[in-house]
Amino acid sequence: MRVVIAEDSVLLQAGLTKLLTDGGFEVVAAVTDAEALLRAVAEHRPDVAVVDVRMPPTHTDEGIRAALVIGRQYPEVAVLVLSQYVEERYATDLLSERTSAVGYLLKDRVAHVADFLDALRRVAAGGTALDPEVVAQLLVRRRTDPLDRLTPRELQVLKLMAEGRSNNGITEALRVSPSAVEKYVSNIFTKLDLAPTDTDHRRVLAVLKFLGG
Repeated sequence: MRVVIAEDSVLLQAGLTKLLTDGGFEVVAAVTDAEALLRAVAEHRPDVAVVDVRMPPTHTDEGIRAALVIGRQYPEVAVLVLSQYVEERYATDLLSERTSAVGYLLKDRVAHVADFLDALRRVAAGGTALDPEVVAQLLVRRRTDPLDRLTPRELQVLKLMAEGRSNNGITEALRVSPSAVEKYVSNIFTKLDLAPTDTDHRRVLAVLKFLGG
């Protein structure tokens, strides 16, 4: 699996490169700013780009803006964004524009190597990965209608869905039966007024409702 890294901290960039190489990924480019990131993606067309939210020259939102450009111009390239702090707006912007092959994790999560690599593989395979801390903050701040219709257990399930967990992953996390998880997920769709369609992914739409309140 081919990866482009965009991180202006030399130490973190080197650490990510070694971690990913040891994990079986091929790092085809490692850059320090958003313009170089877009050039690298255009040249290498990697499977996934790992992008720091804040990069030169202003260290504000260059990374997130570049991630959004990648989503529009190179939809086949998955994007995993790394942030020092929880910034809800960036997570919401990402998932509002792109509902698959996208992730938003805190940099602290990189220290949990197995979890980080699992999240990266999930994103590269077309799934989503949201940092549990981001999801927890959103759960507290965004619990308004129609989310008030959900039971505490259903909110737990929706939180895990927002992190990118599959039904099997939710079954393992909550230690309940697969049929129970299927029932919770079905109830969530019903209570959030998400009817089955041929074109929309209800799981993603439920997470977007969760993010947007």
